[in-house]
Amino acid sequence: MALKLFRATGHSTLILPGEVRLAPHPAWLVLVVSLWLGLACNVALWRAIAGSDAASMATAVKIAGAVGGGSAIVLGLLGWRRTLKPAATLLLLAGAVIACGIWSQGLPVDALWTQRPRALLPSWANLLRWQVPVLMGVLALLPIVWVWNQRLRRLPGPRQLNANLLTAGLGAAVLVASALMLA
Repeated sequence: MALKLFRATGHSTLILPGEVRLAPHPAWLVLVVSLWLGLACNVALWRAIAGSDAASMATAVKIAGAVGGGSAIVLGLLGWRRTLKPAATLLLLAGAVIACGIWSQGLPVDALWTQRPRALLPSWANLLRWQVPVLMGVLALLPIVWVWNQRLRRLPGPRQLNANLLTAGLGAAVLVASALMLA
């Protein structure tokens, strides 16, 4: 009888083998994906590291803040249980495609604002080289697989709304701060 009472209270999972750890908060996924988009998919940052130019490094950090803040806003607003992973997938794909297009065509970093959107896509000739599939695999495929394998904590509606608004607000603050630094 005591064992049945113990299981009925919900505490039996504490002693069962193979207990899964507490799932992370959804804001952690937003943070990791935003950092990945701002740093790993940032062609300006990688060119600045390769060239070790201080002025271009400052611009690359500002662009990283803008991209990371913008993606945090989008993911924060779409941070609900059913929309977070698909939104993260689309942002990771878009970031990887744009980074591959700028990198493989040797476009300037400001091509995102000065070129037509179609010009940013990798050309057919570049798709046949090994660099573009490898970049797409590293910048998009691996993070997407990681995102979909994450078990996130389920929050009640009001707590999830507060977390989404806080995440979007922090992303907006980073975006505004980097936009002010870019100006």
